[in-house]
Amino acid sequence: MLIFSVFKTLTDQQVTVELKNDLSITGTLKSVDQFLNIRLDNIKVSDEARHPHMIAVKNCFIRGSVVRYVQLPADHVDTQLLEDATRRGDNSTKAIVLTLTIKNRNAETLKFHYG
Repeated sequence: MLIFSVFKTLTDQQVTVELKNDLSITGTLKSVDQFLNIRLDNIKVSDEARHPHMIAVKNCFIRGSVVRYVQLPADHVDTQLLEDATRRGDNSTKAIVLTLTIKNRNAETLKFHYG
């Protein structure tokens, strides 16, 4: 449940969620549950021309199974804690964390990829 814990600490932070249908939504993370379902407020769609039906939407609930990536502000994520968790012998944590992708430690955002 390491990734769930990371998301819980990021409530009220700006995140970008990329869905499996290539829709990217940026908004304020309001809640996340153990299934990684996400609720965003004050959303903005990255490509409004492709998704005009989303222009009027201000808040949304995203089912965890349709999420491809979540981009988080790098300064709000403890990367050392995540790296240490991947080195531990706890197989259940390791299985979850192996799906985590951290690109360029100095980057402005981190991308989490999960099943």
